[in-house]
Amino acid sequence: MRVLHIGDVVGKPGRQIVNVALPALRKRDKIDFVVVNGENSAAGSGITPDGYRELLSAGTDCVTLGDHIYRRRQILATLRAEDRILKPANYPVEAPGRGWTQLTAANDVQVVVISLIGRVFMKPVDCPFQTVDRVLQEIPSGIKVIMVDFHAEATSDMQLMGRHLDGRVTSVLGTHTHVPTADEQILPGGTAFQCDIGMTGPYDSILGRRIDRVLETTMTFNPTPFDVAAGDVRLLGTLVELNPRTGRATAVKRVELTEEKADQLRRKYGSAHYD
Repeated sequence: MRVLHIGDVVGKPGRQIVNVALPALRKRDKIDFVVVNGENSAAGSGITPDGYRELLSAGTDCVTLGDHIYRRRQILATLRAEDRILKPANYPVEAPGRGWTQLTAANDVQVVVISLIGRVFMKPVDCPFQTVDRVLQEIPSGIKVIMVDFHAEATSDMQLMGRHLDGRVTSVLGTHTHVPTADEQILPGGTAFQCDIGMTGPYDSILGRRIDRVLETTMTFNPTPFDVAAGDVRLLGTLVELNPRTGRATAVKRVELTEEKADQLRRKYGSAHYD
């Protein structure tokens, strides 16, 4: 069984490359389940209902979010009603949305996705370690495939979560920093781990935003709109192969596609929408 986790989608360029590449990726690599972090998909901050549906139509099974989750108020009703979009589970119970969900993969295997957010250099939230322990107790015992999106700033936080959950979940893959790390591995207990799977969006940028705008504000303190950049758009993520009977990972590798490679895949493998 193969599952793909795509890193932070930034703005329209990020959504567009997902639309082009993901249907073909699913066909080429025989991917059974896809998680996409979409918290920056609306002009670089937040997500809209239309953006959420756009990601689903491209072949996404579950959308995870992070600290920009409530930037667009129109998403609140979607968060309350839908089971394919997640808030961080260690947000308050009263916060709109659910922290984990159970969905069916293309091969009919049941998959649980858990969303968590870190505390180091982030806004104060409940303990993600205690929260995930509680969530794991709520999950039906027969479900073996469990994917965790840990939206965190510090690599120490991410590494601790990987070790904390090793052998209890299929994958712990980090999002949020927009910078991919080269530490993908299978931990001793069989959990696939990577500190950060990177950004899906324009790399000729500062974390997806126009370089000139960020530089001006940094150098002069003059406020400028941090518009989403446009150049060198790439899709980044991590592909995990696993044994669905045990939930343990057997292989993990980084995925990176440029616009040119994404278009080549589309031409070879099919339509702009996932069937």
